[in-house]
Amino acid sequence: MGSCDPPFQDFYKKLFDNEKINNNTTNVLDIVEERELPLIDLNRLNIQLEEENCKSDIVKASQELGFFQVINHGVSSEVLANMRCEQMKLFKRPFQEKANNCHPYLNCLATSYRWGTPTATCLKQISWSEAFHVPLTGISTTVEVSTLSATTKELVKKMYDLAQRLAEILAEQLGNKPAYFKETCSPTTCFLRLNRYPVCSVSPNVFGLMPHTDSDFLTILHQDQIGGLQLVKEGKWIGVKPNPNALIINIGDLLQAWSNNVYKSVEHRVIVNTYVERFSTAFFFCPSYDTMIQSDVENSVYRRFSFEEFRQQVEDDVKMHGQKIGLSRFNI
Repeated sequence: MGSCDPPFQDFYKKLFDNEKINNNTTNVLDIVEERELPLIDLNRLNIQLEEENCKSDIVKASQELGFFQVINHGVSSEVLANMRCEQMKLFKRPFQEKANNCHPYLNCLATSYRWGTPTATCLKQISWSEAFHVPLTGISTTVEVSTLSATTKELVKKMYDLAQRLAEILAEQLGNKPAYFKETCSPTTCFLRLNRYPVCSVSPNVFGLMPHTDSDFLTILHQDQIGGLQLVKEGKWIGVKPNPNALIINIGDLLQAWSNNVYKSVEHRVIVNTYVERFSTAFFFCPSYDTMIQSDVENSVYRRFSFEEFRQQVEDDVKMHGQKIGLSRFNI
């Protein structure tokens, strides 16, 4: 069997050679402080005297940091452990098998395999990672041909319910209709991304995942204990200290636009490790492509746009500029 790792150094040989020729040995990473995200116990939502305070904590974290973590979230440790086991087996398939989708274990979820950054023109634009994008339409009718598909279905149902619950709380605090998210986001409009960050011997020069914001309403992340997730706070990068019992929640671009900048979609990135590979699973709470995003306030910062238009603009910007530009494209 061939190697499971993508051929990063061969594929990007010209970029590495150019770096050497031009003596560009700039470290793309800052020395950052590692901190714990705000931790919110969702059991408090079931306690009458604690419910409103818990909702206020969720709103505050979404406004000030754009990131928080939750415990007692309804996704069992058994489901998360099973998903991680299946995910690791999936990524350990030979690279050529993954790239060509030539094994039943891979195509049972109609996944789309991606690695690196095909449009990269310099080392700092490389994402030293590989991922399976799983459209949830692909598992809603899939026959239970593997433990992978069965485990994915179970995980997705729990994460979708959690995303809906959090989105409704955030809508209520704005005085907006919580039903908006049930009308626009269904399990089949969301998607799951399984990530692997291979060991990287040139880690000071590349990212695991380039700095970016998420193009959705909410993201739910389950990461391992290796660490590497970093986000911007007050103009500086901070590291997120892993918590084995928590799921990480972050605000996406669509919710920032819909809330007229009340909730913050914050830039974040992933740092690779020189010695140990890293795994994570991300659930993206997305609407249908024809959903229109618009704030209810009179003096909205952003013009009205569809999710499809937003996705297309992001894709065009990445091709043209090597990176996402995002919400500023839709300013009034």
